[in-house]
Amino acid sequence: MTKLTPVIGMEVHVELTTKSKMFCGCSAKHFQVKPNTHTCPVCLGLPGALPVPNKKAIDYTAMIGLALNCQINKVSKFDRKHYFYPDLPKGYQISQYDQPLCVKGQLKLDSGKTIRITRVHIEEDTGKLVHKTLDGKKVSLVDFNRSGVPLVEIVTEPDITSGAEAKEYLKKLHQLVKALKVSDCDMEKGSMRLEANISLKPCPKPYKIEVKNLNSFRFVEKAINYELKRQASLLKKGTVPIQETRGFNSKSKTTFFQRTKEEAQDYRYFPEPDIPPMVFTDKDIKTWKSFLPKLPEQTVNQLITNYQLPQTTAKLLTKSKTALKIFKNHLSQAKKSGLSEKQLADILINKKATDKNIKSVIQSLTTKKTVDETIISKILKENPDVVKKYKSGKTQVIGFLVGQVMKQTKGQADPNQTKDSLLKLLK
Repeated sequence: MTKLTPVIGMEVHVELTTKSKMFCGCSAKHFQVKPNTHTCPVCLGLPGALPVPNKKAIDYTAMIGLALNCQINKVSKFDRKHYFYPDLPKGYQISQYDQPLCVKGQLKLDSGKTIRITRVHIEEDTGKLVHKTLDGKKVSLVDFNRSGVPLVEIVTEPDITSGAEAKEYLKKLHQLVKALKVSDCDMEKGSMRLEANISLKPCPKPYKIEVKNLNSFRFVEKAINYELKRQASLLKKGTVPIQETRGFNSKSKTTFFQRTKEEAQDYRYFPEPDIPPMVFTDKDIKTWKSFLPKLPEQTVNQLITNYQLPQTTAKLLTKSKTALKIFKNHLSQAKKSGLSEKQLADILINKKATDKNIKSVIQSLTTKKTVDETIISKILKENPDVVKKYKSGKTQVIGFLVGQVMKQTKGQADPNQTKDSLLKLLK
């Protein structure tokens, strides 16, 4: 059988941390809020209500796009995406279709491989179904507090070829969006939601299987790995997998059927008639660029260049803003005490110090005790052959003796003082 090649694309939804919703003035806060209290005629989809776009949400979307090296469409519009589901009050979602805000970006993996970003667009979130048992009956209730919250969708080209690559891409994306401070990216709260589109080629008939509502990087990797095995098994039997949407069972680490997958035509997209197209200028794009902070990749390169940190160390240090701040604030003290840049970084990466105790940690690590000469005498008596070699002119063995003393004192001895004491006694 011809070798099968994985073809994987990712869709990531990110809720923005704006104060108000996408098209109305209701509060965008919905986590652990009393149901249906942050609503109005607009986000409930009542007849005659007119949407007004949230400028801050558009700014945040453009920032994400620019951070992902996207082009900004100077003319962008909103569209209606039609489908019927209990938590979608209007019967359609205001999204973007053929003229999204950001297109043609990229994100590089550590291997140097480029994952192309197809589009970054803005839309509104749906409501939330709450499944309960009331009066002995199982019911589904709808909470519309989340309906209308600004939601950014980030879509890749099918450039990913394994679960591990997908996991790395998502971790990098998560770190980048958090650095922009436009979303808390909290997957437990649903403010960052992950979906994988998975298929294998060659195949007699093109297909795509979407695994939805994944809420951890680990689950994405496991879902992809399971799907690749499941689809390969079907293809080996001569069966083309059905184009469908599947869920993931985190306990059994398997995917399961939810529904057949829709095509673009099923959504009956057409331009949102109540919102005119958005037109942007070079000045607008320049302003958005000025909003961008220093991005994680830039910080990593700076740490490597300025402090000669290994790439792995620089990346681990960059993951924690607190550790990075402590590193920069206490670098001079550490160097004066004899610690290298890498040693200080390792202490912070391994969480052996905090901002409150970093000074005492540095002091304890760099304060070495003078060794009692009885310990040195003991080491010399236990190694007569080494002492003989030293006295015959092989002075390099002094390093071995210093090492034995350091081992005996569990690293607490000062190496230079130990060497001086050894030389004194050897004479």
